[in-house]
Amino acid sequence: MATSYTVLSRKQQLVLLPETINAVGIPFESLILLATVVAVLMAVSAQVVIRLTMRQTQRLPARMSGFAAARKVLDDAGLEDVAIEQVPGSLSDHYEPLHRVLRLSGPVYHGRSLAAVGTAAHEAGHALQHAAGDFRVRILGLAGIAASFGSGAGIILMILGVGFRPLIWLGACVFCGAVFFQIANLPGELNASRRAKQRLLELDIVADEDLRAVLHIINAATLTYLAVTLQTILTSLVGMLRYMSRRA
Repeated sequence: MATSYTVLSRKQQLVLLPETINAVGIPFESLILLATVVAVLMAVSAQVVIRLTMRQTQRLPARMSGFAAARKVLDDAGLEDVAIEQVPGSLSDHYEPLHRVLRLSGPVYHGRSLAAVGTAAHEAGHALQHAAGDFRVRILGLAGIAASFGSGAGIILMILGVGFRPLIWLGACVFCGAVFFQIANLPGELNASRRAKQRLLELDIVADEDLRAVLHIINAATLTYLAVTLQTILTSLVGMLRYMSRRA
C-alpha cells in the first residue's frame, strides 16, 4: 500500500512554528511572557546580589582606598604609565585597554573598604593581563563594544526586518556576534580575579582573614556579568522568535 506525503511550503512550515512550541499545551504568548519574566528576574537578581555584597563589604574597613590599592598593584607590576581616573555612576568600574586607563567609580576610587579594594584590584587585574600580552584583553575591548552596540543593533535590525527576512537574519547575526564576545570575555574576567587575589596577598593590601570577604565581591561581579549575558541571550532569542512568528 503506497503512503502519501504532503509537502508543505516554506510559509506553511513557518506557520507551524508556534504550534511546535506549544506541544506542551502552553500558549505561545504565555511562553514568551514566562521567558521574559525569567530574563528580567535574572538581571534583577544579579544586581541585587552584587549590591548586597557591596553593602556588606563596604562596612568592613580596609588598609587603603580603592585608588591606592589599584595604584600599588599597577606600580608593583611596572605599570606606572597606566592612569587611574574617577568616573561618575555606580558599578561603572572598568579598564580601557585602548587608552590604558583604569576608570573607577567614586565609591571605589575614594572608598576605604574591602569592597572598594576588591573591585579596584579586579580591574587592575585587567591591566596586568594587557601588560602580559594576554589575548583576552582584546576580547575585553570587543566585549565592551558588543555590550554597548552589538546586542541593541541586532534587536533593532530584527524589528525593522519584519516583512524583509534578510534583514531579520542580519540582525540575528549581529546579535549573536555580540553575545559571542560577551561570553568569550568570561574567562578573562575569571583570570583577572585570580590575578587580583594573588596581588592582594603578595603586596599585603589585605590581611589573610579579610581575603574571603574581598573574594565575595570579586566573585559577585563575575557572576553578575554572566547573569546579565544570559539574560540578554534569553530576552533577544524570545524577541527573535516572536517577530519571526508574526512574519509567518
